[in-house]
Amino acid sequence: MQLTRRGILAGAALGGGLLVAWTLLPRQFDNPLAPSDNEVAFDAWVKIAADGVVTVAVPQLEMGQGVTTLLPQIVAMELGADWRQVAVEPAPVSGAYANLPLAARWVPLWRPLLPDLASQPDDFLVERFAQGNNFTATAQGFTLPAYELACREAGASARAMLAMAAADRWDVAWEECEAAGGFIRHGENVASFAELALDAARFDAPEVPPLRAQSPSEPVGDIALGDQPRTAFPRLDLPSKVDGSHVFAADVRLPDMVYAAIRHAPLDKATLAQFDPALASGQRGLIQLVRGKNWLAALGETWWAAEEALKKIAPRFSYVRTVRSETIATKLDEAVLRGKAKVFATRGNGAQGLQSNEARRYEIAPALHATLETSSATARLIDGTLELWLATQAPEAARVAAARALGISTSNVVLYPVSAGGSFDRRLDNAIAIEVALLAREAGRPVQLTWSRWQEHVASYPRMPAVGILGAQVSADGTIATLRARLASPPTMREFGCRLFDNQTSWAAIDSVAGEADPFAVEGMDPPYAIPNVAVEHVSVAIALPTAPMRGRADAITCFMRESFLDEIARTYEREPLSYRMAMLGGDARLAACLQQVARMAEWDGGAPGTGQGLACHVMSDGVAGLGEQAPATGRIAVIATASAGAGGVRVSRIAACVDIGRVVNRDLALQQIEGGLIFGLSLALGSATDYADGLPTHGRLAALGLPTLADCPEIAVEFIASDLPPFDPGEIGVAAVAPAVANAFFAATGLRLRRLPLISALA
Repeated sequence: MQLTRRGILAGAALGGGLLVAWTLLPRQFDNPLAPSDNEVAFDAWVKIAADGVVTVAVPQLEMGQGVTTLLPQIVAMELGADWRQVAVEPAPVSGAYANLPLAARWVPLWRPLLPDLASQPDDFLVERFAQGNNFTATAQGFTLPAYELACREAGASARAMLAMAAADRWDVAWEECEAAGGFIRHGENVASFAELALDAARFDAPEVPPLRAQSPSEPVGDIALGDQPRTAFPRLDLPSKVDGSHVFAADVRLPDMVYAAIRHAPLDKATLAQFDPALASGQRGLIQLVRGKNWLAALGETWWAAEEALKKIAPRFSYVRTVRSETIATKLDEAVLRGKAKVFATRGNGAQGLQSNEARRYEIAPALHATLETSSATARLIDGTLELWLATQAPEAARVAAARALGISTSNVVLYPVSAGGSFDRRLDNAIAIEVALLAREAGRPVQLTWSRWQEHVASYPRMPAVGILGAQVSADGTIATLRARLASPPTMREFGCRLFDNQTSWAAIDSVAGEADPFAVEGMDPPYAIPNVAVEHVSVAIALPTAPMRGRADAITCFMRESFLDEIARTYEREPLSYRMAMLGGDARLAACLQQVARMAEWDGGAPGTGQGLACHVMSDGVAGLGEQAPATGRIAVIATASAGAGGVRVSRIAACVDIGRVVNRDLALQQIEGGLIFGLSLALGSATDYADGLPTHGRLAALGLPTLADCPEIAVEFIASDLPPFDPGEIGVAAVAPAVANAFFAATGLRLRRLPLISALA
């Protein structure tokens, strides 16, 4: 993927390019896609050059999920382009690319008082907010719900205009022309996109884009490997990532640039107290020190020189309130037992009259995102205009935060998006944008700031800690009549919303939502089983530790609790775990199919003691309908983990997963995302956690987090259920069911029931 200045900045047509009057997105926005020489911009999504290259704009962050292949593929399939001639260009921040479904899902975060007034993507308030605030965030798998229809319409309109240009030459009806492989054909007449592109700019697109009858998809059955590709649309970013030319945040180089290292205050609300600059006076390559309210940065000719200077200085910080794991645990325990709860999901009579004869307690430790690439950003401030090179999932929020820090208009902040080497929702936080902007102002020259691994752990916010108690009224044969799930945690998503949408500090966000229950904290807890009476409750807990969303959503927590609890009930009442779940599924034929297929894949033998097999399943929902869809998309997954005990402890040797994510647009990308989600879920099951002492994490290195290495990675088998239902994103769902499947497998292998994540940990 080539990043160019013209590919980032919005503006008028440059260098003789042609800008077609576009109609596919709101008219109040200028077309952000600027054509260059001998190129036509058909709308905000597609450009076609006189050499036949089709360039597709992508308004989402590429962070390994393949969005810079997925959206161009949709355009190419609708357009009839030759995949070998398709290129991608990062789109500028613009309300023209507003992510309406995600804005609708996050209404409780940006409109917490009256969320019911805006709950669907086509609601007026959602459109006004998302378009007016340039809301193009990349999160929670909403790329397809937000942009598939727009990309299809863009491809269809461009195809129609190319056909009109060809039909005009051949004196035939354009509707009779066909587009495929980068050519327009009518009988024996053939013309390439390259021949027709400039001429096509003379024609108007049809008022209604002529979409193809078949939605973009690929078959999910076995595809021969070896010399045969698994997809007709291989990743566009793969060659540059293989040869090292792909641009990540730390790869940016500018003339006269200096490098910065930083030391952050412990969490939360600590401030920089004192430091002695003389301690670093002899450091070769040190240029200057820059003091922030709660950080100290060093600028150097190299990053190493800056980092060494800070090591010698060892700045001290004052403590206003500090984070300790013992305090967090005490607050969570008190809250889950006696705190005021809000019920977010009920069925039947809820928990009324519950006479619980089965109850279990589950605990979740804070988990770090542990991205391979630490935070890095580059800034240049010239004549009141700030340029930012930054990997961010929330680009407009980054521009706003940097602008406020410098006291300039947001319109004077230009963001050049670069790819992230993994994110797991870590790049929804834009603290580094503020820091690097201030450093560029102080330095008077371009600055690249890179956090060390230790500072990444110190200053980034972990996934929320939680304690849950599940209680049930169970009959003698194991049938559950009533289920009550009570989860205590901080209101993480509400805090996150204050930081993202209101630009609040972490401690201000904690104080703003103290005592408010969070519906996002209990997502996925409502069981897919036909249990007559269900109540799902959240108890909000104010802790001094700021927390953040993470890949897998809260479902990765709630599924662990629920599926572990179901397995325990099955074992207690001597019910075989698979048939026990199948008997309770009710009318969910899709999940039943996943369970049956994964049992075949894993050669399920009942999960009896000593077998080492554990089962879990989950249903995940988008919560709102995608654009052009009638109902929210849902995904289903069933996982069987196989574990064995040996001299080195208990080890997961195999994970089998059967997934139903509706229509699969790109099989290879879907497979990569499910496999990656399973490994990420395994990392959360076995590690990723840290304690906190005096506001600092006790684990400062990746090696200390117990993350799975290549040698630890089990054999993975994934199969998809063929479906024509709306597509569900594969990036999140793969995470959710791994931890309970592994916990249930450990029990089958050892007889030991583990109810805390991570399952194997040195944490107290």
